[in-house]
Amino acid sequence: MLKLVAGLVIFLGVHSIRIVAPGWRARMIARLGVGGWKGLYSIASIAGFVLIVGGYAAARVQPDPVVLYYPPFWLRHVMMLLMLPVFVLLVAAYLPGRIKAAVKHPMLTATKAWALAHLLANGMLADVLLFGGFLLWAVVDRISAGRRPQAAPMVAGRARNDVIAVVAGLLVYAVFIGWAHGRLIGVPLMP
Repeated sequence: MLKLVAGLVIFLGVHSIRIVAPGWRARMIARLGVGGWKGLYSIASIAGFVLIVGGYAAARVQPDPVVLYYPPFWLRHVMMLLMLPVFVLLVAAYLPGRIKAAVKHPMLTATKAWALAHLLANGMLADVLLFGGFLLWAVVDRISAGRRPQAAPMVAGRARNDVIAVVAGLLVYAVFIGWAHGRLIGVPLMP
């Protein structure tokens, strides 16, 4: 469990620098350059992510996991519904379109939906730490993003990008629930 917590502290900590220390971040970018900052940021993020994955995997196979709550089975269906827009939003985050303009921060919205969906269907301590940590971080980051000065107003891009985001997002969703979740996460969602 310590590995999971360390990974969350590193990963979410690095992703919170803009929230808690914007001045320090600006000084580091000025000192290291944009490329140097992104390199250091990426190395720390990858290290945190590796610890999260390893720590969560280890926590899932513990002989006596700490169970905080037992969600009813029907919440798995709610989780699947909440996950439906997640992949669309993830794709839309990289494509200027009406979805991105309307949601403003599709990556954060996708993170919140992903975390909430998984909290509804999973009640072990490791689940609450992982998904609760990401949910809390995404809420705080969204509030912070709303308070930061915007460089330019977001302009809705072409509708074609929205179609691409929806089609690609739904395809990735189908692949993920039909195959990838079982292969990558170790929990098959379809029989």
